[in-house]
Amino acid sequence: MNTETQIEFNKIKDMWAGLTSTDYAKQKISEIDIMLNERDLRKALQDTTDSRMLIEKLGNPPVQNVTEIREILTIADTGKCLTSYQLERVEKVLVAVERMMDYLSRGKQYENSLAYYDENLNPLSELKDEICRQIRNEEVDDRATKELYEIRNQITSTEEAMKQKAEQIIRKNKTYMADSYYTMRNGRVCVPVKKEYRLKIPGSVIDKSATGNTLFIEPEGLAKCYEELELLRIDEENEVYKILYILTVMVSDSAAILEENVKMMEKLDYVFSKGKLSIDLDCIEPTINLERRIKLVKARHPLMDREVNVPLDFSLGDGDVNGIVITGPNTGGKTVAIKTVMLSCYMAQCGLHVACKEADICMNSNYLSDIGDGQNLSENLSTFSAHIKNVLDILAQVNHESLVIMDELGSGTDPAEGMGIATAILEELRKSGANFLVTTHYPEIKDYASRAEHVVNARMAFDKETLRPTYEMIIGEAGESCAFYIAERLGMPEEMLKVAAKAAYGDDAVREREVLDKAGMGSSDGVGTDCGFEPFDEIGTASGYEASDKKRSARKLSGSRIEKIKKTHYTAELEQKFSIGDSVMVYPDKKIGIVCEPINKKGILRVQLPNKKIYINHKRVKLHVKAEELYPEDYDFSIIFDTVANRKARHEMSRKLTDKVIVYDENS
Repeated sequence: MNTETQIEFNKIKDMWAGLTSTDYAKQKISEIDIMLNERDLRKALQDTTDSRMLIEKLGNPPVQNVTEIREILTIADTGKCLTSYQLERVEKVLVAVERMMDYLSRGKQYENSLAYYDENLNPLSELKDEICRQIRNEEVDDRATKELYEIRNQITSTEEAMKQKAEQIIRKNKTYMADSYYTMRNGRVCVPVKKEYRLKIPGSVIDKSATGNTLFIEPEGLAKCYEELELLRIDEENEVYKILYILTVMVSDSAAILEENVKMMEKLDYVFSKGKLSIDLDCIEPTINLERRIKLVKARHPLMDREVNVPLDFSLGDGDVNGIVITGPNTGGKTVAIKTVMLSCYMAQCGLHVACKEADICMNSNYLSDIGDGQNLSENLSTFSAHIKNVLDILAQVNHESLVIMDELGSGTDPAEGMGIATAILEELRKSGANFLVTTHYPEIKDYASRAEHVVNARMAFDKETLRPTYEMIIGEAGESCAFYIAERLGMPEEMLKVAAKAAYGDDAVREREVLDKAGMGSSDGVGTDCGFEPFDEIGTASGYEASDKKRSARKLSGSRIEKIKKTHYTAELEQKFSIGDSVMVYPDKKIGIVCEPINKKGILRVQLPNKKIYINHKRVKLHVKAEELYPEDYDFSIIFDTVANRKARHEMSRKLTDKVIVYDENS
């Protein structure tokens, strides 16, 4: 039994999780359960209300995913040096904290208790400013320290001097050069020298071209400059590590405060997600009671289209009633109604607002449901078996603080036995003192509800003029029978209706219909069972029947028919249609062949085509020239259709005992 899935709270959670930014909030939503502590529940509902108010007044809060910083704090605590990228992540989290503090402080003007959460946040301004000043675009900034600035200036000057010297050498030795530009090879400034002038330019060969005709030489004058450049780069690297280590120590010293900031940001993300969900679903804050009272005004199932959904007014627990038996037509909204009631209560007890105009909801110790057929082939459970297994689980857990819903109670088996079992289940629920809602089609259950203490009937209203459900629940009235009424309005013949009435209620019902017919009053609305129907486009007529005549009879409509394969009847005439040796034309290719086997009982003959023989239906073959016009009488067709080896073997077999065999080739 998975109540969350049956009432579709799992889909609400998916929507809810989509409104969060942090992994913590998503995880908490996936694990959410009803709250059983009244203080905690009232606090959670107040947080939802406060977060919604702040969002409506100030816009969406500046929440972002800050979970990644925990891994960075772990690295810092182990003594490892943080990279520029990791330090910039820390800065971004601190900026987010600062923005959240500003957002919450602006909310204090509305005396919103959630706004005072800013006191639990610390922006660590000194750390943030230091990282912002020294790290930029995931690199240590040139002006992070005076020493680093001077070193990088010297590096730039040295690199520029090396390039100028290389250009001078190229200009002075144009004859020896393969190109007029210097180039970088393995991090060194080189000049392109023709291979044959290698000795004209003193220096070290760093690389050569693919053809080997050009050598890239670092001139002697540049080698000394390169050594100076390498020493400067070592100084730069040391200074960068010094800066990163200092910032890492600052982060490590502030790790506890950063962790608290992360926890508070995650908590705020979760709280604000509840406010966002309330706005998206157009919800209100419910009031909570412990008196087993449920009252919903204009309640909606939050997943249904608002243009289609009909709001539900519902109350239970006023007075001494704690159970409701709901009847009415299929597609009349019974299942949606009980789902809406339980989903609203469940959402409220999870600290969420509910999709109503007004809601007063009691706390429940558990929520138990039996909806759907529950059929499970892997466990060899039928629909009825699954229902009973689920019901027994419910009865084992139910108590006076439970809320129970059951759909189509007692269905899936013999109606008489199902009715008895349904009555027994209702009696157990009634004795438990739990609040419960059940739907059923059994008229006997209506009688039980009208007699049993603490249980009442309810029905889903039905418009007889339009033959459509109104989706309105009327508590205190049993569901109206309408199957015969709808059948009559849609054109079912009177004779069929009488047969149906007799089968369901006996001869008295038939006589009642005859009396009403003579009086011109039509059929009784009190005959029948709760109807099962789909909405109709036209009222008063149905496809296949004429509804205007009270004495009409069923008019059959022609429909689709199964087309059977027409069998070919073998006849002597068909056998004589083709003879061995006939020249025939084979369609659709219009190839000329010779019949080598006559038609069999399936209408198939064999035709010799160039280089092959084929089997083909006689309908695809047309006679071209009869055999007697082509061959003399008693002509031996084995000359045409058989191989030389087979003909010799057959001749020898006719004269004496031999070990030779005749080989048949399908294509020969």
